[in-house]
Formats: sequence, structure tokens, C-alpha cells
Amino acid sequence: MSEKHKLVIIIGSVREGRFGPVVASWVADQAREHGGFDIEVVDLADAEIPLSLPAASPKFAGDSYPRPEGMASLTSHLKDADAFIMVTPEYNHSYPASLKAAIDWHFTQWTAKPVAFVSYGGAAGGRHAVLHLENVLTELHAVTIRDGLAFPNYRTAWEDGRPLDPQAPGYAKTLLDQLAWWTAALRAARNSVPYPA
Repeated sequence: MSEKHKLVIIIGSVREGRFGPVVASWVADQAREHGGFDIEVVDLADAEIPLSLPAASPKFAGDSYPRPEGMASLTSHLKDADAFIMVTPEYNHSYPASLKAAIDWHFTQWTAKPVAFVSYGGAAGGRHAVLHLENVLTELHAVTIRDGLAFPNYRTAWEDGRPLDPQAPGYAKTLLDQLAWWTAALRAARNSVPYPA
């Protein structure tokens, strides 16, 4: 690929003892091997993300939206990204409150950008969380990628920081190929014509 786009991999859980950093590290390795992206891993545990939001709508406030100072780095990473991979567990058949809060504090940062998902959990492998995220991100005018990665029963399906399923790297390549295609197409479209508000 001639041009690398900025991929932000988001660790969506801030829960104590979380598995997300292990999954995100493996996903980042797969993305580096793919070669189509410049990669940044963003851990929501490193950002100040209050659950209480201001009355102003981020849709119309743009960069002037009154975010906490401790969120500035997160906002900058999201704004500069060309694409996202959200790494999420499944808590009570949905995704973590930390990820919802991070999404809700931002609006234009997601617009007309592709988002892929890597989930993990019990028997469902986080698929319920991803279904909910797809609905939310569609509302924010993001483009969700069809082929994701789901890791059921992750506590017994990983060893030494890697999934035991030998097909996992192939699935990751499919996800990254689709994400790279959408990233290039959407970036070209954003640069050509402003996205209609």
C-alpha cells in the first residue's frame, strides 16, 4: 500500500483485572504485520472520562465542546485517526460504560470513518457488545466493518498473549484488509467533499 493511514486501537474496558490490553497488543501486532497502517493503541483507563456530560451538544460544538483537560489526549487521538478498532469485552450482554462514555463525549471525531471490532467474552465472545456498538456508531455517522473478530471463552482460548485458534491471524487479516479499503475510500471522500451534516 502506498500510503499508511492512522489506525487507533481503543482498549474499551477500564475494569480491574481486564483482559483488554492483552487482546489489543495482539491486534496491534497483527496490524503491524499487515503493514497498511500507522498504529496507536489508546487505553481508556488513561483518560478522564466522566459519566456526566455538559448540556451542550457535541454535534454542534466541534472542538469547543467543554471536555475535561484529562480527556485532551484521547480527543486528539480520535480526531487525527483515519480508522478505529474497538477492543471490547461483553459485560451483561453489552459493552462497558467506559466505552459508551468515551463515544458520547465525542461526535465529529467518528464521522465518516471506519470502525472495526475485536470482542471477547464468555460463550458469545462479545458479539452482543458489538451489535450494540454498531447501532451507536451508525448514529454517529461512522462506517462499521462487517468482518470482526470474536473470542469466546477467552480465559481458556488464549495462551502467552495469543489466541490458540490457528485461524485467528487469517481472520485478523480479513478484518484489516476490509478496514484498509474503507479507510482509503472514506479518507479520499472526506478530502474531496465535506461530509453532509
